[in-house]
This record gives sequence, C-alpha cells and structure tokens, in this order.
Amino acid sequence: MRKEGGPILVIQPRHHHRCTGCGRAPLRHLVLESGSPLCLDCADLGHLVFLPRGDTALTRRARAGSSLSAVVVRRDRRRRRYERQGVFVEEAALAAAEAACLADAEARARRRARDAERRAVEDVRFTAALTAEILRLFPGCPAGRARDIAEHASVRGSGRVGRSAAGRALDAAAVTAAVRASVRHLDTEYDALLMARVPHGRARARVAAAIDAVLAAWAAGEPCEPPAAGPDDAYEPPAAGPGDVCEPPAAGRASPANRPPQGRTR
Repeated sequence: MRKEGGPILVIQPRHHHRCTGCGRAPLRHLVLESGSPLCLDCADLGHLVFLPRGDTALTRRARAGSSLSAVVVRRDRRRRRYERQGVFVEEAALAAAEAACLADAEARARRRARDAERRAVEDVRFTAALTAEILRLFPGCPAGRARDIAEHASVRGSGRVGRSAAGRALDAAAVTAAVRASVRHLDTEYDALLMARVPHGRARARVAAAIDAVLAAWAAGEPCEPPAAGPDDAYEPPAAGPGDVCEPPAAGRASPANRPPQGRTR
C-alpha cells in the first residue's frame, strides 16, 4: 500500500488476514498490493526491523540512513483514522542511528530543557497579554477572574480557544468566546442542566440570557453577580403522561388476553 510519491505503508491489521502470496496466516503486518494482503517477506520487506514510535530523533535518523523503509499504521476505530505505530528500517541504519543518538544525547537533553524554558516564558507572556485584553474588553470583570479565564484558555496543547490562531492574535471574538465559556460554566445553571440530562443545545439556550447580562455588565465596567435561580428556573424532568407509566398488572386473575395458552385435555 503506497500513495504516489509517499512512503510504503505497512498495516497492523485488527482482523485475521492471509497472505495471498504464500498463504501465511495470521499476519501481524501486511502490505496491500492491488487490494490483496501480502506478508512482509512476499512484499520484499522481511529483512527490515521494526522501530516503535516514541523517539523522534532516533526515527528520523534511522529513516534517513535506511535505503528502504516503511511506515507502520494501525486503524483507530474511535478516531476513524490510521495512526502511525512506528517504522520498518534496515538494521544497520538503526544501529547507526542509535549510536548517533547516544553520542549527542546530552546536548539534545540540554536543548529540550532550553526549549521548555522558552515555551514557559512565552506562555506566561501570552497569559498576561490575554488577561489584559479580557480586562480591556470587560473592565467590570474581576482581575482574578480574568487571570483564571486566561490561564484556562491558554493551556498549551489543550485545543481551547486561547490556543487557536485567533486566540493567539487576541482577536476580540475569540477572547469573548473564552469569557462566555467561563460565565456559562461558573455563573449559570448550565452544568446542573447537563447533569439533569438536558441536551446541551437546549441548556445553552436556557442560560444565554443570563450570560449576556453578565457580559453586558462587565463590558460597561460594572461588577455583576449572576441572578440567583428562582423556583421556576430549576430544571425538572417533564411529568410522565398517562400512557408513559408502565406498571405491572396487579396479581390476580389474568385477563383472557394475558392468559398463557392452555393445552387441550382429553
């Protein structure tokens, strides 16, 4: 299995497959040729060794030093996509890559530490800038709350709005979205509605007015306490109608429709 101009792909199958070349089964790894599964030997890859994923430098060097290599993938059923599991490379190339990695392991560790420090400084600066932008757009928002929103939205690798391109650019819409999300969860009954199994679309619609009121007050420079939930605001599941309650029939003489069939007596 190989895309035009791409790497050779080796699949870790989830199901039983038999090689169409030699009949070997089951296959731990297979290569698809014209839609037919082949074992590594029949695909002329049997002399390669498997290098699991995890060490980026070792993988990069081993592939660079190997004249023949293949990428190993496996289908993730939850994500519905193929994900890399490692590579097949020549044994000599792997040995050379391991020696090179050992030789400069200390230097790479120092570089990783420097990169981590640099990212930490960048994160602190960005969180401070996001906090300042929140307070500029919503001067009535408490300073501690603005800082908490910024820290939550800007966690690296979280995928939250603060890490999006718009969020990093301090776009007003992205900043407002981060504040709105915080108000939704902390200042309304939204989480309680979700726990009560209200669909999230309906739950969002029910708290939209309360969120808008808090944001409007903060934008006007006024501190705002969320309105307390009144007796009519609490969510109650709809009452079951007469046809919605199923109760077992009272013990006693069974009706003709519910009587078990009787055999004939002679």
